[in-house]
Amino acid sequence: MNAQYSSSEMMTIAASRLLQNGQVCFVGIGQPSAAANLARLTSTPDIVLIYESGTIGTKPDVLPLSIGDGELSETADLVVSVPEMFRYWLQGGHVDIGFLGAAQIDRFANINTTVIGDYNNPKVRLPGAGGAPEISTNCKEILIILKQSSRAFVEQLSFITSPGFMEGGDSREEAGLTNKGPVAVITDLGVLEPDPVTKELVMTHLHDGVTVDQARESTGWDLKFADHLQTTELPTDEELKVLRDLNERTAKAHAGAE
Repeated sequence: MNAQYSSSEMMTIAASRLLQNGQVCFVGIGQPSAAANLARLTSTPDIVLIYESGTIGTKPDVLPLSIGDGELSETADLVVSVPEMFRYWLQGGHVDIGFLGAAQIDRFANINTTVIGDYNNPKVRLPGAGGAPEISTNCKEILIILKQSSRAFVEQLSFITSPGFMEGGDSREEAGLTNKGPVAVITDLGVLEPDPVTKELVMTHLHDGVTVDQARESTGWDLKFADHLQTTELPTDEELKVLRDLNERTAKAHAGAE
């Protein structure tokens, strides 16, 4: 990896490029929020960002610590109740794309944010579902972002918090889910996309300097690669400047909250 930027910066920038101007995007806290706000500050100024707390069209100057961060309400075009956000905006089909993180993911883009290990006696208790199950089943499309390792990309999830393509093939549609589901998984190594028939995640892009062996060793299943594997475009100076400025402002603003 080029020493001029980190793998985390490459991941955030690659994810931001998948958003489009004018989209309504339901944003998760953490890495999805960083990528979505980078997109808003660079390539997609007219994107409409909404958060689970009911903020619509929010334009935070710093990244929020949680969905209840006052920065989201203060910079929003509109704040609605949580029931209205879910029942009307999300379940009503008004959200173009949902942007989620995950602790674990499997080959069919099902994600786990609940527990690692046995549910009743887990090794790790994770933050839980939040609104992710509703986001994954009601937004028209889904993006997922997480760092790639064999601990995160697993053969078998400990718990399915939010469905991707379930058992693959047509199983998502057979379960009555009519939205498109995950369209890409962005990692610090590259980008994966679902096979159009099997729905298994296939590596379509590697970030500059990342090898096929490195990606394979960081995946807990037999990872497949696209016939025409592409290399992600390098970050631009503008993307890096805006992202670093955003992260610096955020760190200063939240210094007293540690």
